[in-house]
Amino acid sequence: MKVLSLFDGMSCARIALDRAAIPVTSYKASELDKYAIKVSHANYPDIEQLGDVCDVKAKDVGKIDLLIGGSPCQGFSFAGKQLNFDDPRSKLFFEFVRLKDELNPKAFILENVRMKQESQDIISKYLGVEPVRFNSSLVSAQNRQRLFWTNIDFDLPDDKGIILADILEDGITDRGKSHCLDANYFKGGNLKSYFEKHRRQLVFSPNGMCHVGDADLNGNQSIKRVYAAEGKAPTLTTMGGGHREPKVITSPIRDKSKTVRSGGRGSYDRHEWDSVDKLHWRKLTPLECERLQTVPDNYTNHVSNTQRYKMLGNGFTVDVVAHILKGLH
Repeated sequence: MKVLSLFDGMSCARIALDRAAIPVTSYKASELDKYAIKVSHANYPDIEQLGDVCDVKAKDVGKIDLLIGGSPCQGFSFAGKQLNFDDPRSKLFFEFVRLKDELNPKAFILENVRMKQESQDIISKYLGVEPVRFNSSLVSAQNRQRLFWTNIDFDLPDDKGIILADILEDGITDRGKSHCLDANYFKGGNLKSYFEKHRRQLVFSPNGMCHVGDADLNGNQSIKRVYAAEGKAPTLTTMGGGHREPKVITSPIRDKSKTVRSGGRGSYDRHEWDSVDKLHWRKLTPLECERLQTVPDNYTNHVSNTQRYKMLGNGFTVDVVAHILKGLH
């Protein structure tokens, strides 16, 4: 198969093609990030880099069988300012449309985030298909809702039952699925944003108390606290009943991870345990983020941890794309 991958990043589409058992005779890529290109080249030295998508000409590409890409999502994302097509980055979608029309590939896949219906309808109009919503949680330990516009016929898979605890190097978690990885995950997180805003997945030490929420009870705050079963219990007191006993979750909360984001300053490459009030936590390691995105272990270890977090947050969940590509068989 001859492939053109736009906004290629670290070539997650190339991994997905291998995983879908689709032979690749030519893989051409458009990407600007030098760190992502370095990782791609380290793993697939045969990839031909074409540079800026705006400069890619059909005559230089030749005949292709598959056009694939995930155009920049910042303008569409509900996590941003939602400038939609007023954001210059969003307009790069039309480069995908241009090359699709000029090259007329047998198959195409465009990935993007959930967005306002108005923007979704514009993309559908230009591509001639309606999107399929595919949550990475079906094939990984991460909650990552994405839209896929494609002419490949496929059904959503059954949930593989992969949970966050399955991919951790150590520690415990209060949920079954990770929050979605975003490209700014390298900045780290904190307990307030994690429990109140439900973002930037944290991992907890089994040697500390893991307070995961509060029960709907009257009285002092201390009697409302609920703890994960895997952590140590709080100190027992001479309680007199009335819901004063420690409360423990007996099954994981079936949530998925937050999305990993890219970009920005203030690198936070530390993975050691932080602690407040005997609650010890850390952020996910780059290896654990690779596993959330179903990328091979240590695929990205050719660059700094900051750059690894960024490109993983920007990338495809590989097994999602591999599942779609299997529809070509």
